[in-house]
Amino acid sequence: MKYTATKNSNPINRSHNKAMPKYQLIIMRHAKSDWSEDNRSDFDRPLTSRGMKAARQMGKWLKQFLKHEQYPIDRIICSPALRAKQTCHLVVSALNIPENIVNFEPGIYDASCDNLIALIERYSKGVHSLLIIGHNPGLDQLLCYLSQNPPPANNCAKLLTTAALAVLDYGSSVISVNAHEAQLRYLIRPREL
Repeated sequence: MKYTATKNSNPINRSHNKAMPKYQLIIMRHAKSDWSEDNRSDFDRPLTSRGMKAARQMGKWLKQFLKHEQYPIDRIICSPALRAKQTCHLVVSALNIPENIVNFEPGIYDASCDNLIALIERYSKGVHSLLIIGHNPGLDQLLCYLSQNPPPANNCAKLLTTAALAVLDYGSSVISVNAHEAQLRYLIRPREL
């Protein structure tokens, strides 16, 4: 799904005739994980081959989006669960960015919306573009909380399916954790590309 920004969509400051800084939060759910081994803990579940393909695909989409926007990702916070780490590594590889901007944050695993809000508040200071990679149901709740308008579900009534990502735009205002302040520009699901 593509959303076009209506507010703060013009990045040019006419009074100074130069680009204004733009702030965005990108929320991504980990790609599809493998449930085939009963003795494996939830934390240690790896990606399936389909999940790896989807993570690469979303990384390529994100690379094109960021190239167009001309604002690179400043920081990534990611769950340390294996499926999230593997998703992150594939996305970072597709973006061709250094892994030293990634913080594996234990608080993202099994986090509530409130916990995610606290982490975003902590990690967004001094950052223009922040990517968070984690899990549901927390990410769905976070997306609904931050977005000005209710995000549309897919035909199965799901928001962030595996490997889906949402781009929340704050325009020239810093990333905020206040309710309904962000413009949802994109909600992209692998099957919809």
